[in-house]
Amino acid sequence: MRTRADIKCWLTDMDGVLVHDNKALPGAPELIAQWKRNKTPFLVLTNNPTYTPRDLSVRLRDSGLDVPEESIWTSALATAKFLAQQMPGGSCYVVGEAGLITALHEHGMIMTDRDPEFVVLGETRTYSFESITTAIRLINKGARFIITNPDATGPAADGIIPATGAVASLITTATNRQPYVIGKPNPMMFRSALNRIGAHSEETGMIGDRMDTDIVAGIEAGLHTVLVMSGIATRETMLEFPFRPTEVVDGVFELLEDAAARG
Repeated sequence: MRTRADIKCWLTDMDGVLVHDNKALPGAPELIAQWKRNKTPFLVLTNNPTYTPRDLSVRLRDSGLDVPEESIWTSALATAKFLAQQMPGGSCYVVGEAGLITALHEHGMIMTDRDPEFVVLGETRTYSFESITTAIRLINKGARFIITNPDATGPAADGIIPATGAVASLITTATNRQPYVIGKPNPMMFRSALNRIGAHSEETGMIGDRMDTDIVAGIEAGLHTVLVMSGIATRETMLEFPFRPTEVVDGVFELLEDAAARG
């Protein structure tokens, strides 16, 4: 059976694992520094398609984490890569922000509202009735329905807000078409990340704070999985699921070399 010592590459979720409320969690800066020092390939994953990797790198730096943009993998990047592989130079009608639009452009996709091959729904704080109506009409005319991630709600300063999954449900009700979901818990998100860093599933670990996305997708992708207690999951809620992570730790500080040496 694999142990942590067998792991040569790491994937990690961001919110609840490395940061919380725009502040680095204990051990997170040191873990990033450890990976860099040891030349360990790693990627920080997020289902949020709103920001470009460059934007996220700056936001993480403001939180106390030095993560280069090339070490960030978003659902927008995974979506763009998937569509470019499926239909190079294909056309999309996009409901989303700069992170998604930029990724699609960089992968050679064409943005249009005239008979596109795909309707791509991502995260945005400015969902409009007009854009949702256009998406519904284009899907009814035959466009394939793609969403970057299934998250039904997202965080805001004054409470939760509806997110991609909630808006996708509205469109599905109007069109009777289920979307294809790219982000977690689709293992495709992890496989595209593995390809990005040239890693093999047998030698890669996934660190996450959610059983229903990070851990289940990691298991299905064949990864060594580490559940942290610094985010959504608790040891009680973990027991509600019919699967288990490889390891459970209180936080990423337990993954530091000096912590391992202490036993």
